[in-house]
Amino acid sequence: MLSLSTIVSVGMYLALGCSTKAPVKSSPTADSQGKPDASSSSMSAPTVERLDPALEAIVPDRATLEKVAGGFTWTEGPVWIPAGYLLFAEIPSNSIRKWTPGGEVSLFLQPSGYKGSSPYGGPEPGSNGMTLDERGRLTVAGHARRNVWRLEQIDSKAQITILADNYQGKQLNSPNDLVYKSDGSLYFTDPPYGLRTQKDNDPAKQLQMNGVYRIPGATDQKPGVPPSRNKLQLLIQDLPRPNGIVFSPDEKYLYVNNSEPKKIWMRYTLKADGTVTDGKLFFDASSDPRPGSPDGMKVDVQGNLYSAGPGGVWIFSPDGKHLGTIDVPEKVGNVAWGGADSKTLYITASSSVYRIALNVPGIVPKVR
Repeated sequence: MLSLSTIVSVGMYLALGCSTKAPVKSSPTADSQGKPDASSSSMSAPTVERLDPALEAIVPDRATLEKVAGGFTWTEGPVWIPAGYLLFAEIPSNSIRKWTPGGEVSLFLQPSGYKGSSPYGGPEPGSNGMTLDERGRLTVAGHARRNVWRLEQIDSKAQITILADNYQGKQLNSPNDLVYKSDGSLYFTDPPYGLRTQKDNDPAKQLQMNGVYRIPGATDQKPGVPPSRNKLQLLIQDLPRPNGIVFSPDEKYLYVNNSEPKKIWMRYTLKADGTVTDGKLFFDASSDPRPGSPDGMKVDVQGNLYSAGPGGVWIFSPDGKHLGTIDVPEKVGNVAWGGADSKTLYITASSSVYRIALNVPGIVPKVR
């Protein structure tokens, strides 16, 4: 549903000299069972909230927002695979989907999260955020599986290696999003959204905090070998709902956002040993009433930050200035860079996957 601010900003968009486009039919999308649904993909001129002239160099005047897949319930965790396709999570159906540029959506892996034989009993039984390590191996925030795991090859039947599953003998909550540092260590957030009640008093929750963690040497963990549980480091424990996580291009800073009750983005300074210090408020959007909260995020080569937020995709300068927002007609969960030039931003938003071509290339996982 379009927010009031989106409707109002249409007039602002037209005033900027941008034209709207009628929907253009594309290829069929897929429903939660992997079958084509009745809806068609479409392209349109998005409403862009332009708050700073610097946005002109990032978002083209006549940008096109294309819906490339639809018919889902809650999409998340997109990651571009160098072979030329997108993987994304469809959490309620406990699956990971594959989208190819020709428009085909297929089932990549199911179950991706919870593996029990009885019904899960919660709204989000699947996996969540995904990324690649330097060897091109898919690394997954297990969410309802309550661990972080890695596929040794981009193959649904490949060996799975568990990278983290507990902290100091207590089971993780539900790992949500994750990012590799260039030294091979892996950082991830662990809110309770994958638990059955999604609350801190959930009977299955063993850890008091909702933390941000670091796995030293995650890339070097041998296939199939259990994690070195005593090496898992708790870096941040004072955020009520840590969610999206990403590094600045130079890895001087770690960004972590918080979904609720405050809608905030934090910036931490990276220390030489991989831990963090000097946490500072990067931006506070708690007063924005539009649907959506801080969630998955990425950066571009210039250090600009792109994040799910109220009303769509928020774009910030490296110093924390809100440059503008790409309004999306559904609640946004996450974003990922893709395409041959890494200038296409893929957006997972509620029932659909969108993409938009931008002017500045993004930072993608470095695969050797």
